[in-house]
Amino acid sequence: MIFQPVLNVFLLLLLFAPVAFVVIRALVRGDRMLWSMRLLLLVACFVMLLRPGIPGGATQTLSTDTDIVIAVDTTASIAAEDWDGDAQRLDGVRADVQSIVDTYPGARFALVTFDASAELRLPLTTDTTALISSLEILQPEVTSQSRGSSIGIANKMIEETLKNAADAAPDRSRMLFYLGDGEQTVTSDPESFSDSAHYVDAGAVLGYGTAEGGPMKVTSGGFGTGGEYIEYQGEQAMSVIDEANLQAIADELGIPLEVRSADNKIRLPEAPTTTTNYAESGSVGNVIELYWIFALIMVVLLGVELARATMLIAQLRAMATRGGAR
Repeated sequence: MIFQPVLNVFLLLLLFAPVAFVVIRALVRGDRMLWSMRLLLLVACFVMLLRPGIPGGATQTLSTDTDIVIAVDTTASIAAEDWDGDAQRLDGVRADVQSIVDTYPGARFALVTFDASAELRLPLTTDTTALISSLEILQPEVTSQSRGSSIGIANKMIEETLKNAADAAPDRSRMLFYLGDGEQTVTSDPESFSDSAHYVDAGAVLGYGTAEGGPMKVTSGGFGTGGEYIEYQGEQAMSVIDEANLQAIADELGIPLEVRSADNKIRLPEAPTTTTNYAESGSVGNVIELYWIFALIMVVLLGVELARATMLIAQLRAMATRGGAR
């Protein structure tokens, strides 16, 4: 049997010792049946907090020896409301990143965002909780500060991140997922991603938006968006997907383009060959928890205490009623 206490054992002893002293003293001096039951309740509670268990079977785990760079568009258009009806495209981005995390267990993830400039939000890490948290608080650029952006502005940042990953762990494969709508809002041509292609073993360009387009709410830098919509020349501005630009990025990187919609399940590529299989990845031991047995004992004993208290209250009320009748 093994124990996984919820608190340090010495702290548990410190908390339970005074109560145990009072109960044992009452047991010696008072109703032994009643206080024996209460002592048993105290012991059951103590053992439950020790979380006893016995070693169980083994579960095989799958590990992906892959570094994955996720590049997310954070321009104002990523908040356009044409995902799954009138939801923001950013909602689709978050859902798809979660699918990527679930598909490649054990991989290391890096997060790059780009609008007027590119930023490495999260360096390579296996902490997927940090990645998802970063996406949850991610907001589009402040509307008042927007001066146009290029869909290729992150090319150097992505190349540097992939190169550093290759230099640090050349035996690991690398994947890139570019998530954006392809809208080029500056007059210059998009920067090329071709220099990153030889670092990329697999991945995809994921496109968001519709040909009809979606309106965008004004963002102020705080959480959420305001109630007003961005206007252009006196009319509500509409953001549309540019599949041609997205296809050009996919061609430069040598990975496929997938235009996303809420109605279609994301199709992710197979992990590169460095992904280990179940037999090679080893196993982790399980523990069969036994704390529930002692919790059940506590429920039974507390039920007895509750029934006893109910009977005593009923007796006291009966005595009070007879006393009043006299």
